[in-house]
Amino acid sequence: MKGKIRGEKMKKIWLAIAAVVALLGILALAGCGVEGNPGNVSVNLGQQTGMWVSGEGKVTVTPDLAILSLGVQSQEITVADAQAKASDAMDKLVKALKDQGVADKDIQTQYFNITQVYRWDNDKQTQVVIGYQVTNTVTVKVRQVENAGKIIDAVVAAGGDLTRVNGITFTVENPTNYHNDARAKAIADAKAKAEQMAKESGIKLGKITYITESSYNFQPIYRAYDSYASGAPAPATTTPVSAGELDITTTVQISYQLD
Repeated sequence: MKGKIRGEKMKKIWLAIAAVVALLGILALAGCGVEGNPGNVSVNLGQQTGMWVSGEGKVTVTPDLAILSLGVQSQEITVADAQAKASDAMDKLVKALKDQGVADKDIQTQYFNITQVYRWDNDKQTQVVIGYQVTNTVTVKVRQVENAGKIIDAVVAAGGDLTRVNGITFTVENPTNYHNDARAKAIADAKAKAEQMAKESGIKLGKITYITESSYNFQPIYRAYDSYASGAPAPATTTPVSAGELDITTTVQISYQLD
């Protein structure tokens, strides 16, 4: 009797081992059957269902903030002389900004660099150091855009020949409300498209199953100026600066269930 029971137990064990081996074999075959992905089983869950539409909303605004890139640049035989002249010119530039009503918080150092200046020596067939150049650049927020031209003129007169005006950017300081308006327009645009497609196709829209703001684009207006210097006093007429308009764009994507 004991031998019979032991035999049945061994039979059950061997059957379990055989089942495991068979299962592993099936999985291995399935893995090999997935092209370019050996060892993994790929399950196709089918195509996405419903209607997908995108919408775009755009709001055009007038900039209320001008950002100037201003600086000084000096070149001398020694670092000390170049830095001293650049420092003096920058002090005069900053003073001119403050005299024009620009607050300390709206003046920020953007770039500072000291580099060697070379020339090619034909006799030695190599470059030789002939001096040092110091560059100091600040970004300036002008909250009264109409004063940007006047501020540029004042800076040029104060900094003299070392002055550099690199460019001007126009933007809006608080774009949140404009983004909200653009988003609302984008959703309305997507909804109108979905309703038109449903009507023309003879189908009925169900509930919204997915919505995302895939991108919004806020493009500041940039005006490039030739980098220049002038030791002359400010001109009698103010440098003309036009802020123009800028666009704030939002894009959304919405998925509708079909009833």
